[in-house]
Amino acid sequence: MTPTVAWLPVPHGTLDYDDPRHSVRSWLRRIFEFGPFTAPFNVSGNPAISLPLALSPEGLPIGIQLVAATGREDLLLEVAAQLEQAAPWKERQPSIFVD
Repeated sequence: MTPTVAWLPVPHGTLDYDDPRHSVRSWLRRIFEFGPFTAPFNVSGNPAISLPLALSPEGLPIGIQLVAATGREDLLLEVAAQLEQAAPWKERQPSIFVD
């Protein structure tokens, strides 16, 4: 279990991925500053799932990433279903949203 990202959600454009002043190194550093927890599992191929299990004081979703052994997607889906039943998030919406 890890956080999904290292920061609370940020406004669109904050991470400036398409800034032409970025070098490959600075672009990768920016990505890993924000999302250091998902990359290892994208590379390793381990199944992982991000669930919106918490809310910031401002009402923004905070993701928790669960990771399982190779081939255990079934376990992740089972645990995710149990967590959604225990702490439903379907109806949760931030104060500003598009319907």
